Amino acid sequence: MVNGQAMPRQTAYRALSDPTRREILHLLRDGDRPDGEIADHLDLAVSAVTRHLGLLTAAGLVRAERDGGRVSYTLTTSVLADVVLELADLAGITTTVSRADLIEPIDLPERPSACTSG
Repeated sequence: MVNGQAMPRQTAYRALSDPTRREILHLLRDGDRPDGEIADHLDLAVSAVTRHLGLLTAAGLVRAERDGGRVSYTLTTSVLADVVLELADLAGITTTVSRADLIEPIDLPERPSACTSG
């Protein structure tokens, strides 16, 4: 059965199955990072990290933001919240936590603009 939520979750489970992609998510918990920084941290080629980030982006687990020639990746928690709640339900774990409780606000501190006046 395919519904509006089944396919995105299936893609998320596939993305979460890889230990490298889970490590990328751990890195992004502390804030956005460019692919090169992630590659350096994991000691992988940027092309390999970009492939992993593409899968994570397609799964809705991260989002990419372009700033000029630089692309930074940010963790998104909405799909993770759905997965956590589904796994809790499958395990028969009763929880009073709502999806909204699991989703972190995306409002990150503003970065200083490259163009400043004054």
